[in-house]
Amino acid sequence: MNIWEVILAFLIVVLILVSLLSNVLVLICFLYSTDIRKQVPGLFILNLTFCNLLMTVLNMPLTLAGIIYKHPLGGEQLCNIVGFLETFLTTNSMLSMAALSIDRWIAVVFPLNYHSKMRYKDAALILSYTWLHSVSFPIVATSLSWVGFHHLYASCTLYNKRLEDRTQFMIFTGIFHSLSFLLSLIVLCFTYLKVLKVARFHCKRIDVITMQTLVLLVDIHPRN
Repeated sequence: MNIWEVILAFLIVVLILVSLLSNVLVLICFLYSTDIRKQVPGLFILNLTFCNLLMTVLNMPLTLAGIIYKHPLGGEQLCNIVGFLETFLTTNSMLSMAALSIDRWIAVVFPLNYHSKMRYKDAALILSYTWLHSVSFPIVATSLSWVGFHHLYASCTLYNKRLEDRTQFMIFTGIFHSLSFLLSLIVLCFTYLKVLKVARFHCKRIDVITMQTLVLLVDIHPRN
C-alpha cells in the first residue's frame, strides 16, 4: 500500500465509526421518543437510518478490504450480493432523502394542509415506491451480470466486464443515475429553495414587526 491508500483506508475507518455512531444515535432517539414515532417524517428517517447502517456494516468494510487486498473477499458470489445491496441501499437512501425533503416542503409551504396532504398512508406509498424503484435496477444489473468488483472504486458495484455490452451498460447506468441520483438532487434543490423562500419571507415580516415595535417604544417613552 502506498501513502495515498493508507490515508484513504484511514478515512474509511473514520467514516465507518462516525456513521455507526450517528445512525445508532438516530435509531435510539426514534425508539425512545414517542413524539418522533408519531410523526410522519419518522418513517422516512427510520428507512434512511436502516439503509445507512446496512451500508456501513456490509459495504464499507468490504471496500476497506478491497483497498488493502486489491480483490474482493468471499469470492464472486458474495461480491454479487454486496454489489446488489450497495446499488439498492444507495438508491434507497437518496430517494428517502428526497421524500423527506418533500415532507418538509409541504410542512413549511402548506402548514394548514400538512396533515391532510401527508398522512401515514401517503408516507407508506412513497416508501413503497422508493423500495420498488431501488430494487428494480440492481435486479436488472444482476440478471445481466453487470455487477462485480471495480478496481477503481475498490468495491463490488455496477461493473461491466464484457466489451460487447458496453453501449447497453452505458445506457443503463445513464438511466439509473438520472432517475435515482439526478432526480433526487432536483427534488432536493426545488423543495429546499421553496422552504428558503418562505423562511426569507417570514424573516422580512419579523424585521418589519421588530422595527415597528422599536419605533412604538421610542414614541411612548417619556421625554424629559
